[in-house]
Amino acid sequence: MRRQGWSELYAWQLDRASTVPIFRQIYMQVRTGVLAGSLAPGAALPSTRLMAEKLAVARASVVAAYQQLLAEGYITGRSRSGTYVSEELAGVVLPVRRRLSPRPFKARSVPQPAQAFAEFTQSTAQVDERPFNTGRTLVDARTVEVWRKLTHQAISSLSPRDLGYSDPCGFIELRRSLCEYLRTARGVRCEPHQIVITTGTQHAIDIAIRVLLSPGDEVWVEDPGYFLTHRQLVLAKACLRAIPVDAEGIRIDQGLRISPKARAVFVTPSHQFPTGVQLSMARRLALLAWARESGAYIIEDDYVSEFRYSGPPLASLQGLDEDERVIYVGTLNKALFPGLRLGYAVLPPALLPAFVSARYLIDRQPPSLYQAVAAEFLRQGHFTAHIRRMRVRYREQRDALAAILASRAPRLLKVEVPDQGMHLIAYLRNGVSDINIEGAARARGLVVRATSRFYLDASPRSGLMLGFSGFPRAAIVPAAVRLAALVAQPGLKH
Repeated sequence: MRRQGWSELYAWQLDRASTVPIFRQIYMQVRTGVLAGSLAPGAALPSTRLMAEKLAVARASVVAAYQQLLAEGYITGRSRSGTYVSEELAGVVLPVRRRLSPRPFKARSVPQPAQAFAEFTQSTAQVDERPFNTGRTLVDARTVEVWRKLTHQAISSLSPRDLGYSDPCGFIELRRSLCEYLRTARGVRCEPHQIVITTGTQHAIDIAIRVLLSPGDEVWVEDPGYFLTHRQLVLAKACLRAIPVDAEGIRIDQGLRISPKARAVFVTPSHQFPTGVQLSMARRLALLAWARESGAYIIEDDYVSEFRYSGPPLASLQGLDEDERVIYVGTLNKALFPGLRLGYAVLPPALLPAFVSARYLIDRQPPSLYQAVAAEFLRQGHFTAHIRRMRVRYREQRDALAAILASRAPRLLKVEVPDQGMHLIAYLRNGVSDINIEGAARARGLVVRATSRFYLDASPRSGLMLGFSGFPRAAIVPAAVRLAALVAQPGLKH
């Protein structure tokens, strides 16, 4: 029997002023009625002609809406009978109830892994362009023009390789150029086939974690250390063992005492994050010896090796490795610009197949166009020239920031001027809270990071991490004056 009474009562409405097409509005009204239970399974719909008359629209719009509903299974057609709500939806579709106000968020309604990710949401906020945010770079007109020219050349010479699937390791041309650069500038021992292109250091570290660790495995991490690596390890359910850092870098003796059977260690030996200290040669050799004897691996994050302001960059830890226990991780994103999204990992041969397979499963392959442009940028010598120019600018910006802070707030700030990197640390004196300064600075248009947030088990030291690489001197000077005045205000102690 045809159940038709509802069609005369249903409140069909159209918004003539809406930019949503008429057929889409009809489709959404029927779909919403079905999902809400207003249009029960088996109920008849008006014919396309009757619906068009009721709504005063072209019949073609109703036909198009019905065809979409038929294709998606909301309605069915019966020969010489009409169109009905699908009876297959009986007992399947749940009524949609409207609420006058949103239900309060309950953490228990979200899976625990999702809560772990949500806890980290926007905590870095590196999109903020205000001084003194970290991880930001400057690109001068010369680099912009060269990059534009090489991009146009790459686009004009696109081949089937560029438009299709390619090697998950990355273009061999880019890996050859990187290999030559790393051998010369960083003392890395490698061949092009050992290099895998990633989207950056975080991507490379994520793959390394997946390849090396099982849930519950113990790993050494620097304390204080890089919070992103800490969070990645927590999300992978690794067991973090916080190893203190002093003026010579991570303390190997404490690592042996705290966790002698750790499966891996994550370190920033050339410029420890956030303190900026360098891992001494004695400790480098001790770390390599521990990895060799225990069968552990070292993940060397060499994130800002290009920007050293006094003397040549320090040689890599990987270059000392005789036993193939080091995974070397680097990035072009900080050397050039973060939006590039190109990094790399140098793998010991034994780990290469697993690393490449994991990279394939996670992200298939690096982007072809940017690889082609970056390969030419390196091959033609533009990368080296860019680094030379940026070293000069970043050193000037570092010195301007340090000079203002040291002269304006000498009793409240102890400024550590780094030989390398893209940020400096200004340690707070007289009990001033770095957390309080962090919040107060943001309210005044400044982005600073409290160094106490980077500690796990070690006693935190109150200080401010200030990025200087992404801001010209003209922006740094007035911002530094405002920061010094802020630190001097009363009421910001613990």
